[in-house]
Amino acid sequence: MPEQGPMTEAMYYILLALLKPGHGYGMMQRIRELSGGRLVMGPGTLYGVLNRMNKDGWIAFTGEEGRRKNYAITDAGRDALLAEYKRLKRLVADGTVLEEEQG
Repeated sequence: MPEQGPMTEAMYYILLALLKPGHGYGMMQRIRELSGGRLVMGPGTLYGVLNRMNKDGWIAFTGEEGRRKNYAITDAGRDALLAEYKRLKRLVADGTVLEEEQG
């Protein structure tokens, strides 16, 4: 898999939320829950990112329930999320030098 650039925080949390398929409003609630209330995503940001990730093949539209459109993460999206998770873990590991300096 080619090296991807860093994800935005919105992209990362949307993909995390979509580990359980769902609709936009549910995703906004799940993102708030996953971030411990730190990240509150509005519909403009959410749907803009969903459209981009759908075009990139990271998520798929799975149907509608009334006015609610449902989405799920794809295998490509899961791979991208895992790659970003590993990248973030490397950043944190590299940052341990800060703790060593304080010791």
